Amino acid sequence: MANDSELDLSIVMPCLNEEHTVGFCIDEAKRFISAHGLNAEMIIVDNASSDNSADTAAKHGALVVCEQRRGYGRAIRTGLEHARGNVIIFGDCDTTYDFLHLEEFYFPLERGEYDVIIGDRFAGGIEKGAMPFSHRIGVPFLSWCGRIKLHTPVRDFHCGLRALTRAAVRNTVFHTDGMEFATEMIAQCALKGLRIGQTPTVLRKCRFEHHSKLKPFRDGFRHLKYIIRL
Repeated sequence: MANDSELDLSIVMPCLNEEHTVGFCIDEAKRFISAHGLNAEMIIVDNASSDNSADTAAKHGALVVCEQRRGYGRAIRTGLEHARGNVIIFGDCDTTYDFLHLEEFYFPLERGEYDVIIGDRFAGGIEKGAMPFSHRIGVPFLSWCGRIKLHTPVRDFHCGLRALTRAAVRNTVFHTDGMEFATEMIAQCALKGLRIGQTPTVLRKCRFEHHSKLKPFRDGFRHLKYIIRL
């Protein structure tokens, strides 16, 4: 097993019942790693899936970490605890994000230009059918609330593809377990004075039959509640 210092990159994917898509995402990530000759690991955090997600991920060459406590934030936090790369990229494994072209997430962090990079789907483009109408209204509004509260220029507080350095992880403490983790991460990094970059990110329509796990009103309220309580 490689020492911590030998790993350039960790790619972390939270996973809940994604047996039809997780292998596709792992294969894309492996091609990015190979193309750039990186010493890297792929971590799938299986969040108590009831299907064959864990077995599929293992067959495609990923390290599978099981987290029985359900929740997007809980899964990400568990992945961050296990990650050994100097740069950590994480994103959803439902094929909506492109793991083949991660250059604008990895290299600016590797060069020390930023501590954190957040994807911007509104700058990168949203494929038809990839984002419900309610999210096209709710995400910009909640992101605006976050920008006002935190004095940060981040446009897309809820983009699921983002990256940070291992040093940034050590410098922050996260507490949330649900979808509001996306907001908490930006908030804590901003409050710590970390350098936050943004990069255009395409949101793709899922290539397989897929049922969204998001609950627009519940999750939106949790984001707003977190922002108000800051």
